[in-house]
Amino acid sequence: MRVLHVLKTFFPDTYGGIEQVVHTIASHTTPLGVENRVLVLTPGKPRTDMSPEGYQIVRYKRDLYVASTGFSLSLLANFKKEAAWADVLHMHFPWPYADLCYVLSGIKKPSLISYHSDVVNQVQLNKLYAPLRDFYLGKMSKIYAASPGIMQSSPVLQKHKDKVRLITYGIQHFEAHAETDPEVQAWRTQFGPRFFLFLGALRYYKGLHVLLEALKGRDYPTVIVGRGDQHDALIAQAKQLGLTNLHFVPEVTNDEKRSLMRAAYGFVFPSHMPSEAFGIVLAEAAQQGTPMITCEIGTGTSYVNLDGVTGLVVPPSDAQSFGHALDTFWQQPEQVQGWGQQALVRYQETFKAGTMAQKYMAAYGELLAAPD
Repeated sequence: MRVLHVLKTFFPDTYGGIEQVVHTIASHTTPLGVENRVLVLTPGKPRTDMSPEGYQIVRYKRDLYVASTGFSLSLLANFKKEAAWADVLHMHFPWPYADLCYVLSGIKKPSLISYHSDVVNQVQLNKLYAPLRDFYLGKMSKIYAASPGIMQSSPVLQKHKDKVRLITYGIQHFEAHAETDPEVQAWRTQFGPRFFLFLGALRYYKGLHVLLEALKGRDYPTVIVGRGDQHDALIAQAKQLGLTNLHFVPEVTNDEKRSLMRAAYGFVFPSHMPSEAFGIVLAEAAQQGTPMITCEIGTGTSYVNLDGVTGLVVPPSDAQSFGHALDTFWQQPEQVQGWGQQALVRYQETFKAGTMAQKYMAAYGELLAAPD
């Protein structure tokens, strides 16, 4: 079976949640007999690469980048040829240019789509784009969302709810680090025996300004790992608030990330806008048995972190509520330990890559078995 994944960008040009999900699907369905190919744009030279996991990456030259959307004349000219190679087209939303390429190429091929998030910004452009988007989604056999939250909250998915199905994200399996691991102990020596951790891109929708406001007057040891355009503003805000126990770490390796998550007392994720459609990093925290504090934004974050089960969920953009959640964590270590144990169980039951791969294999098989 040949499956062509279509998304706007990929490693190493960008590292984001959608890229990680597509990599995980491709790398875990390849051993099951799927020949995967990933079709993307690149700001560099057009080329074809073979990933170490055995799937192909075809990169077309990006000619223009406007409103977070890449455009490529060469991709449009060759899209039908690329689609002809595949038995199944696996589209990945959002990327409006892919909608255009698909529709203009007159594709008649078994097609499904993973709906990763709504288009939240570009409100006026989104109104112009809506007819193309809805026509394109109407062409899909099935639309797969990653959480019940986005299935219920997305106005776009509500228009197509008869064909929307759930396949939640899974992550590559790693065993949780032991408390006694030297790497875990090293982080606790550096930051303290109990510290809160955020890890991710420092973007506007991550709500980190709310976290910093919540730390005012508390100043619990907190580590923020990541890069992004909000870095300087956060540094200035921390200084203005007088936070002295806040540590900024630009980046860590994947191995360091897992040990750091295990070392953390609690994982804080104050994303306050639905641009945060899932939060794969939450599943990674759960894999290490680390309880979480998140915000209710109507997407997948409250699907990974169950309020009162794996941690706490608070209203978005509410520093007072987030601060109270931090207090609860700090004052109730036995409860926090229990939440962490339940987070690990939830990961094992729901968020493994192998589970996601098997479900997509079934979706591909169903699609190929269906009548035209």
